[in-house]
Amino acid sequence: MSVIRIVFVSDTHGFHDFPVPPGDVLVHAGDGCSHGTLDEALAWAGFLARQPHAHKIVIAGNHDRCFEAAFEQAKAPFEAFDFLHDSGCERLGLRFWGSPWQPWFFDWAFNLPRGPELAAKWALIPELTDVLVTHAPPYGILDRCYDGALVGCEDLRLAVERIRPRVHVFGHIHEAYGTARVGQTLYINASICTLRYRPTNPAIVVDLPIDPTRPAILVE
Repeated sequence: MSVIRIVFVSDTHGFHDFPVPPGDVLVHAGDGCSHGTLDEALAWAGFLARQPHAHKIVIAGNHDRCFEAAFEQAKAPFEAFDFLHDSGCERLGLRFWGSPWQPWFFDWAFNLPRGPELAAKWALIPELTDVLVTHAPPYGILDRCYDGALVGCEDLRLAVERIRPRVHVFGHIHEAYGTARVGQTLYINASICTLRYRPTNPAIVVDLPIDPTRPAILVE
């Protein structure tokens, strides 16, 4: 297998009745819950279990409060998947790293102040990362809110520019859904829900060659 097909979704918020394209790997970049209850986490895990992809890679997001309050209990239904929390995995020859943190946002989960505390989380990302999965966007890339404000993380942007993953996927800012290519990195805001929390944005599909010198290919 020289090319791995990866399906990216994020911010499903409990709406788990939407078409998921086939592929080798399914990546969910957080906010599978709405209010962050354990029941919602169980339903989210059930949605993932129903998908046919051989590998499923998941992180938490700011709505997934139960993973901050009771991580081991919330994570238990996800044991069949790669639930990444400042951690990584290698699947089908590709290296993934996942992290749930974001610049402080109201009183939601996985908040950290901008500056050294967030930078320390991004410093954990290994140099050799093919696919970076965060819930928050980097500053200035697919992070524009409905009011025009750019709310991504400056230190995350610096970390991505240093590491240069071939794909960086995130969500969080629903209205900034889409893709952008900057240098050798394909950035993906994979929010399934719109600003009005309607699950109508399609999953984003990428073919990623095993050869690390080759770029990600967006599947239209």
